[in-house]
Amino acid sequence: MIRAAVIAGMAAAMSCAAFGQSAATQRSFEVASIKPAAPGNLMTRMRGDAGRLDYSSVSLRLLIQRAYGVQLYQISGPDWMASTRFDVVAKLPADTPQSKVPEMLQSLLAERFKLVVHRETRELPIYALAVGKNGPKMKKSVVDPNTPPGPDRRPMMITLRGHMQAKMMNMALLTDFLAQQLGLHIVDQTGLQGDYDFDLYYTPDEGQLISPAGAPPLPLPTGGGESREGLVTSAGNPDANGVSLFIAIQSQLGLKLESKRGPVELVVVDHLEKTPTEN
Repeated sequence: MIRAAVIAGMAAAMSCAAFGQSAATQRSFEVASIKPAAPGNLMTRMRGDAGRLDYSSVSLRLLIQRAYGVQLYQISGPDWMASTRFDVVAKLPADTPQSKVPEMLQSLLAERFKLVVHRETRELPIYALAVGKNGPKMKKSVVDPNTPPGPDRRPMMITLRGHMQAKMMNMALLTDFLAQQLGLHIVDQTGLQGDYDFDLYYTPDEGQLISPAGAPPLPLPTGGGESREGLVTSAGNPDANGVSLFIAIQSQLGLKLESKRGPVELVVVDHLEKTPTEN
């Protein structure tokens, strides 16, 4: 047990040093339980409130994503990170803001899974989002100036399999959504400013990810809310007549995706254990 504790401390220190933060100052959960998820459960749920995290069937890859604030495609490491799943319940110290949850997840991963990472930038395939030859087809968002601040004045995205309904969506949020679906970095080269309302219908590829129906306003929170990771299901899939996401973007939004190569910042996993230390 003493040897395990020493190794965990060394891993935590190395992980913190890689990102310029000392282990002495990095926050951690008050208590945390990590158990293997039930076999065959591929539906991930991530819930959190002011004092607690409750993650069900969460992959190590998704935990790393939440800890370091990157997209899934920005994580470079062993393939088994996406299939090794755990149930995580953790209690936050009193009066801890949700903004500190990623930092505490970093500590947890270093301590319990001996995670060591570093950041680097690589030249990789990417997409550029541009305006099509006939111009954009999206409707500009209109908000009554008398409407008080609240949900009606924030970006909203609702997704089912093959259908995205967006309100007050800017191009930065759209590129984030498309990057999640396609698993590649996307740069915005549309030059479009402001917010837009639109519906996008398409037929997803097998294995394409999907956000939960009724997802909270974008951007999705890093410490709370609910998300899902895994294969899409057929629930709520409208008849998109076999239209791919690429064609749907062109025909319905007046935009296009162009293949390019460009710099992508990655979180590279140097060391990670499959089995966590005991609770």
